[in-house]
Amino acid sequence: MNPSPAAPTLIRPLLDAVVWRALQDARDPRGRLTAIEGGLHAPFEIARVFYVHGVTPGEERAGHAHADTDQLAVAVHGSLEIEVADGLQQRRLELDDPARGLFLPRGVFVRLRRFSPGAVCLVLANTHYDRSKSLRSWHDYLAFRGLV
Repeated sequence: MNPSPAAPTLIRPLLDAVVWRALQDARDPRGRLTAIEGGLHAPFEIARVFYVHGVTPGEERAGHAHADTDQLAVAVHGSLEIEVADGLQQRRLELDDPARGLFLPRGVFVRLRRFSPGAVCLVLANTHYDRSKSLRSWHDYLAFRGLV
């Protein structure tokens, strides 16, 4: 008896996991204080924090995916557009509220663009940076996802 052919590998969409996360935001007559706690607001323990700022008008940042890093992005000042893609679908989202962050799970290809003047994007990650685990080209990304 011949074994049946292997079922094709199902490439699962990743963008359903890209979700908004409410942050702890306290307001009073003096102003606002917004807090982000690892394991609570960020759905992971935080290993690295960085921010993108001073972006030259018209330029874009990121343009890659991380094989093993989850991130939470917050526009702490101004606004920017985040484009997320997984090789099957694509979405563009506006970050413009410092009281909520966008969860970016590992394996999602991300581009940051359309920064308003003075915009600052804070990013929290669950791993330390390792460039060798970044997928820096769309073709490499599609190959990683098994789509080419």
